[in-house]
Amino acid sequence: MTYDEKLDALGLLCPLPVLKARKRLQPLAKGAVLCVVADDPAAIIDVPHFCTEQGHELLAQVEIPDGIEFYIQK
Repeated sequence: MTYDEKLDALGLLCPLPVLKARKRLQPLAKGAVLCVVADDPAAIIDVPHFCTEQGHELLAQVEIPDGIEFYIQK
């Protein structure tokens, strides 16, 4: 999947992956896609909830060997 920005949140625990995603999304243009890579088990709940609350669209959630990639469209 293509994306405009990538955020490596590996090794970060809740709530840091979501807080860093929020900060990285702010300057992006509407419609831009942010790929967040996280390995925190709570991210599977936190990221979709963050998207719903902030009005972003979670395009995909893909398991990878190191964790999960979340593709968030602003």
